Amino acid sequence: MRSTLTMTYRLARRIAIAVIGLTVVLVGVAMIVLPGPALIVIPLGLAILSLEFAWARLWLARVRRHISAQLANNRQRNAEQHRRGGQAMASINGRTRG
Repeated sequence: MRSTLTMTYRLARRIAIAVIGLTVVLVGVAMIVLPGPALIVIPLGLAILSLEFAWARLWLARVRRHISAQLANNRQRNAEQHRRGGQAMASINGRTRG
């Protein structure tokens, strides 16, 4: 009797996590075309699904790597633009004062 209850609980938990996680992912996908933070909601749904499913864990790791790479790229680009902007301002200041 106890093992049947344990199996039923595990199955119910797995189904509940699947339904909630899938719903959050679908809401995130809808937010791609509708107003909303899709890039936050989709990984949140994957995080919920990753509680029970290994494939979701792999996708979540892939999304994290992609986001980290994009953030590093943006930081590098911003630093480069900042340096160029400083050089441009220095040359403008040099012309007006000289």
